[in-house]
Amino acid sequence: MELPINIFWLVLLALLVAIVASAVRMLYEYERGVVFRLGRFSSVKGPGLRFIIPGVDRLVKVSLRTVAMDVPPQDVITKDNVSVKVNAVIYFRVVGPEKALIEVENYLYATSQLAQTSLRSVLGQSELDDLLAHRDQINQHLQELLDRQTDPWGVKISNVEIKHVDLPSEMQRAMARQAEAERERRSKVIHAEGEFQASQRLSDAARIISAEQGALQLRFLQTLTEVATEKNSTIIFPVPIDLLRPFLQQDQKKSE
Repeated sequence: MELPINIFWLVLLALLVAIVASAVRMLYEYERGVVFRLGRFSSVKGPGLRFIIPGVDRLVKVSLRTVAMDVPPQDVITKDNVSVKVNAVIYFRVVGPEKALIEVENYLYATSQLAQTSLRSVLGQSELDDLLAHRDQINQHLQELLDRQTDPWGVKISNVEIKHVDLPSEMQRAMARQAEAERERRSKVIHAEGEFQASQRLSDAARIISAEQGALQLRFLQTLTEVATEKNSTIIFPVPIDLLRPFLQQDQKKSE
């Protein structure tokens, strides 16, 4: 009779251990436990050792860590009818564990699908130049839109970043030609501006030289000095301008 009694106590002890083990749950610091009692929401438990009623309570763990989700490339037609392929990444975390389980079936899948549709919708209302030049504003607009729509799910969208914009090869060549033309236009404007400034300086120099009688002769002698320093076979004989003045005056009288 002693053997059946020992088996009974062993079975009872094993049953008690199984009940205690099913009643104890351990939650990490980044986790929260949502407790459902008889199918109804009961409470949210924090990290540490937590006890539930076996057979009555059900504890579901929800991670509060930030999730980096990649948005697959989306084919988008911009406002100015340019077909592009855009992918992005979103950063979000759960701030309401009970909402993330009760209000939506799978908050990860729902957030991914919402990000894809919102990305196509927002970029479809933007022009290509805005998409390339004002990407920060589009990212902020996407973040606000997604955060407003996921707020009832207890999900907080912290950031949205457009990673890559894939343009058609024809558009890339057109943009390259546009950039080349723009640089050529700037080059011509800079060259014309330099010519204008040089002409102003020459005009000022001529005005100063004409005000003094010996200034032109000094400039002429300085030019001869610069020519003489070079190694060439050119010989220059300076002729005073006063020697040519009588001939010039005779030409003027003949013309009168």
